[in-house]
Amino acid sequence: MNTFFLSVALGLCFLMLFSMYRTLFGPTVLDRLIGVNAIGSKTVILLLLIGFLYERIDMFVDIALAYAFLNFIAVLAASRYFHKRKGLYEESFMD
Repeated sequence: MNTFFLSVALGLCFLMLFSMYRTLFGPTVLDRLIGVNAIGSKTVILLLLIGFLYERIDMFVDIALAYAFLNFIAVLAASRYFHKRKGLYEESFMD
């Protein structure tokens, strides 16, 4: 069963690379915010898988919930900031 959780965790880390690409090279700020949110969501699942691997799911559920809450608040704050600044849909400055 540990090999199953380990293989799922490695597959999830591989899928996080696609979100990392969208975060780094997204054409708009909104694409970057969505990429960061996707990475945060996958990190929560990764924390739960690590909890299953260490057989301490009770401790890792608390950490995952705290991380999910912080990720949610951070994305909300960033999107509100860029929305008020009217820079949410403009092209990036890195081009």
